[in-house]
Amino acid sequence: MPSSVPSFGELLGKCQRSAVHLEMRDSYALTERFEAWQRGERIDWADRESWWHPYDQLISETVARGVLIRRARIVSEPVSEYIRWEHYVTHANVTAGEQVRWLPRRLATGIALPGNDFWLFDDTLLRVHHFSGDGAVVEDEITDEPSVAELCRSAFETVWQLATAHEQFTV
Repeated sequence: MPSSVPSFGELLGKCQRSAVHLEMRDSYALTERFEAWQRGERIDWADRESWWHPYDQLISETVARGVLIRRARIVSEPVSEYIRWEHYVTHANVTAGEQVRWLPRRLATGIALPGNDFWLFDDTLLRVHHFSGDGAVVEDEITDEPSVAELCRSAFETVWQLATAHEQFTV
């Protein structure tokens, strides 16, 4: 059955001011890219054509039209191997125009956090990610419920203020 949830590209295309993404898992479903990194393969960052993906292009175009895109990640320490890889590939996110920050989980105790990762578009529309225990996406949900959007907005902003910029965060 096809999803009734608009694609990420559609949602970002309608976004006018800001898109924020909060990630709170220490691992997600395994990918070929992660497995290649585990085998010691590294990206040639100088060869942009080899790693620039449609996602990166979408982010770049969205930032170019004035939308602020921020991503915050809450991570356990010491970080998982998956997070070390994510930190490594975040170079692509930053190059595309995202601002990225990292918050050690031990600093998040006093923050009222939602139960799921999410994207929040223009502070009003949420795309909530539901994952299985092994990190695979089960489904995405869209909501514009004001109280839920406000919880997510507030949580993201608090995490953002406490987090360390990608360029200064070491794993």
